[in-house]
Formats: sequence, C-alpha cells, structure tokens
Amino acid sequence: MEEDIIIQISNRIKEKRREKNITVQELAQRANVSKGLISQIENSRTIPSLVVLIEIVKALEIDLNEFFKDIRSKSAELPILIKRKEEYDHFEKEHAIGFHYHRIFTQSINPSTVDIVILELEPDAARPLVETDAFEYKYILSGEIEYQFNEDKILLRQGDSMLFDGRIPHTPRNTGTQTASMLVIYFFEDKGGGK
Repeated sequence: MEEDIIIQISNRIKEKRREKNITVQELAQRANVSKGLISQIENSRTIPSLVVLIEIVKALEIDLNEFFKDIRSKSAELPILIKRKEEYDHFEKEHAIGFHYHRIFTQSINPSTVDIVILELEPDAARPLVETDAFEYKYILSGEIEYQFNEDKILLRQGDSMLFDGRIPHTPRNTGTQTASMLVIYFFEDKGGGK
C-alpha cells in the first residue's frame, strides 16, 4: 500500500469519526481494538491490517464503497500544486495538548510520499516522546522551540532548520511565551520494494 493512500485512509477515519461525534475510545470499543491503535492509525503512525480496517469502517457505520470513494494513488506525473492558506486541513493528535497542525498537502513522489504541515505550538504545549516512520524536516517560522531526542535537547530559533530520522523518539517544546510555529515536512519511504 502506498504511503499517500495510507495517509488518505488515516485522514478519512479521523474525519468520519469526528463527523459522527465519536471519541477515539468509543471507536476503539466498537471496533474491538485499543484506543492507542486507533490513535496511531489516525496519525499515520501504523498501518492497520485489512481485518482491523474493515472493523473500523463498520464501527463508523459507513458503507465500504462510500469510505474508499476518492481514495486513490497519486503517484502519476506531478502537476504544479497550489494550496491557499484557507484550504489547509487543520487536525490534532492524541496526547498533544496545545499542538495545532495544518496540513498543506500530501503528495506521493515516487518512490516515496512527502507530507507538508505547519505546526503551531502554544507555550504550554505538551506531548510524550513519539516516533514517526519517516524522515522529518523542520523549519522554524517563529519563536523558539526546544527539541528533545531521548535525553538530548536542541534549541532552534526562527530561521533554523533540522532534518532527522523520525524513528528516534522525539518531541518539541515551545520555550517562549508566544505561540511558535514551524514548517514540517515528512518524507515517508516506499517499503514496497521494486514496484
């Protein structure tokens, strides 16, 4: 399964769950899976098995054909893509208080997928260390952000940037008194091997 399709499925699950005012916990109970698994799936941190995916779609009370409508590979030749600020997709992640994500666009670029996001961090933003199955590029747009990698801490200021393997446990913290923001680019590798 291509990474852009995985991200589309993850986003669709979260979107449909919110439309129906179902909490992550409620969806997990209905689908007979853990709350943590639903959270990981919605945030593109893990790929559900086909059986689990079908159970989640059934738990959302959506027809399978309707759920998968318009989900398709975007690995064809890339056009010039423009997305206006008001079209950014706002989303949140579990266990991340004060983190405001704005997805700019997601596009498969053979043989990988690039996901571009603007992350705004409130001064009291908090999240445990996480791992992402992607390389991550960060560009600080405003404020000061301290990144923690296990025991190491790195301070980044406006205009600084960083590229790292997201499989290293990490989390950012806003060290200032104003909302800080950064451009985040995730590079998901193709694991299909010789498609």
